[in-house]
Amino acid sequence: MYVCGPTVYSFAHIGNARPAVVFDVLARVLRSRFSNVIYARNLTDIDDKINAAALAQGVPIGVITERYTAAYHEDMAALGVLPPTIEPKVTEHVPDIIGLIGRLIGEGHAYEAQAHILFHVPSFKDYGALSRRSPEDMIAGARVEVAPFKRHPADFVLWKPSAPDQPGWNSPWGRGRPGWHIECSAMIERHLGTAIDIHGGGQDLIFPHHENEIAQGTRARYWIHNGFVTVEGRKMSKSLGNVLLVRDLLRQAPGEAIRYALLSAHYRQPLDWTAQRLQHAKRSLDRLYGLVSDPHAVRLVAWDPTILAPFRAALDDDLNTPSALAELFRFGHLLQQAQTPETRGAWRAALIEAGGMLGLLQQTPEDWFQQSSPITDEFDVVRIEKLAAERSRARAARAFDQADRIRKQLDELGVTVEDKGEQTQWRRALS
Repeated sequence: MYVCGPTVYSFAHIGNARPAVVFDVLARVLRSRFSNVIYARNLTDIDDKINAAALAQGVPIGVITERYTAAYHEDMAALGVLPPTIEPKVTEHVPDIIGLIGRLIGEGHAYEAQAHILFHVPSFKDYGALSRRSPEDMIAGARVEVAPFKRHPADFVLWKPSAPDQPGWNSPWGRGRPGWHIECSAMIERHLGTAIDIHGGGQDLIFPHHENEIAQGTRARYWIHNGFVTVEGRKMSKSLGNVLLVRDLLRQAPGEAIRYALLSAHYRQPLDWTAQRLQHAKRSLDRLYGLVSDPHAVRLVAWDPTILAPFRAALDDDLNTPSALAELFRFGHLLQQAQTPETRGAWRAALIEAGGMLGLLQQTPEDWFQQSSPITDEFDVVRIEKLAAERSRARAARAFDQADRIRKQLDELGVTVEDKGEQTQWRRALS
């Protein structure tokens, strides 16, 4: 599997985080079924925006790209995104890119014009098959770079000359740098071959990026694209001032809550980011971690994994993470209803196993509540979780006097309780 990664010239925003999280889940699911899964996610470290940032700061492009690569890794790790198997950088594959361009010229797909090498789109008869649109329709609906030396308006750059103050590499066509589209094709061929199983990325990459990759020779059995992220119903843009950086959101909520929010909509659908979505994600995780902390569940070494079948079926259904999240709560309900410590332990184990497939519920409940609540050292999370679980069971058994006594104990600990069905949720009372 190859997924188009970030261009490292700025901090990652929530739109950058969505494909990282979605394809991290897909990689986890694939690894649970196949013994050898190679997941490549590239870093684009040659780009005109990188050049502009380096020029403005008077530093080499490596200073910019290393800074924001480190920031990207830090932010994605905070969201529970595991490192890919391979993380190729464009700067390390320029010879591969030059070789591929030379081959495309030899096959009659590319030509040289005014120190540029361009791909001639009419030379590839299936151009437009991925996006299911004609070249004319795609050109009309996209920003196409106009240049008088193009043979066809849709022709795109494979290699372009570099000015003396721009980064450049020697090539048979003079000193220059690669175009964006050729980079991924060359890195895929170098590490995975010309034909791969899965190619992923954001919906905005279907045209022109992935369409152009196919024209250059990249083949994938499945092309998978995640939907756009909007903010409060509006497109993210600097002009609107609504670009949400992951590192800023991490000051508002734990990374796991951000991850949960990103998985709360089907990956192919648009996701509208709101403060309410993030708060709902945090409350949902509070509830799940409360269930995992059940003191009456035996910690089982062996349990029947077939009870995960409905959860796995949800993920098999085009990675339906909203349904998979619903299954977590169903497991939690069954945990609460179980009559023996062994059965409770089995559902607890299932909840943790399924959560791990989504990259959730991998902390201890104590660590989760410590980071997600403004808790002081004397604020006893473990005791509160036990009391809340006991109160849930008392209410389920209709032992309301006992439930009221536990509520009073929680009040004395400075905790506000809220009943959601048969489940008791809690939060620290505001002073």
